[in-house]
Amino acid sequence: MTANKNHVLDAKLAIEPAPKDSAISAVNSNDDRDDSSEDSVDVARLRTPIKVDLTPIYDFLGSRTDSTWVDHALNHLPLLIQDHANCEKKAAGTAMNLIFRYEFAYDLQRKLAQLIREEMLHYEQVLGIMHERGQDWQYLSAGRYAKGMLKHKRTFEPAAMVDILIIGAFIEARSCERFAALAEVIEDARLAKYYRYLLKSESRHFEDYLALAQSLSEDNIDDRVALFKAVESELISSPDTELRFHSGVPV
Repeated sequence: MTANKNHVLDAKLAIEPAPKDSAISAVNSNDDRDDSSEDSVDVARLRTPIKVDLTPIYDFLGSRTDSTWVDHALNHLPLLIQDHANCEKKAAGTAMNLIFRYEFAYDLQRKLAQLIREEMLHYEQVLGIMHERGQDWQYLSAGRYAKGMLKHKRTFEPAAMVDILIIGAFIEARSCERFAALAEVIEDARLAKYYRYLLKSESRHFEDYLALAQSLSEDNIDDRVALFKAVESELISSPDTELRFHSGVPV
């Protein structure tokens, strides 16, 4: 997907970000801030999710989630829920690290601060779901997904930051795609509603990532986006021995 250098730079930034997979996000407008203020840590009190067009997500990603992953995830929901919590926590932590590394970039600072608030809200919400289900926290190692993309990151600035933001775009897009896939088939009505609730914010995060990535680069980022699109698709479509929110096809 092409990222225009003149795209809205005040957009909401997300780096799972991600989705949250993957999931970086920030508030685009006063209306969005009003919506965010209505969010609750208690998922039972969340507003009714609106219908979201996911066509841009599907067009951006290089592949769709295999039904084998969905079936396996439904049979291991406690593991998946905790890994979702890990993703939200890591996204907030990554954003905090970037705030210290890039403290002279005002737009980035502002959006990362907004991201941290949103990701920690989602983390609290998922913790609440775990508590409600009587689910204890267990040790869960990181999957291969993020590491598999980060090994292609350039090592000099600002190219490294550009690549991190592009990776964040794919993490957010994949998170959104999988929230939607799970919401369609999951029997737990409250969890299905929560995943649909996340679609509104997650579905626009990848474009925000790309806009900021392009704003930091003098060159067009399309070639880098194409590279990470192929890498991400391979990680999702190839066999994977571990089930995680962003894992490949279960074996």
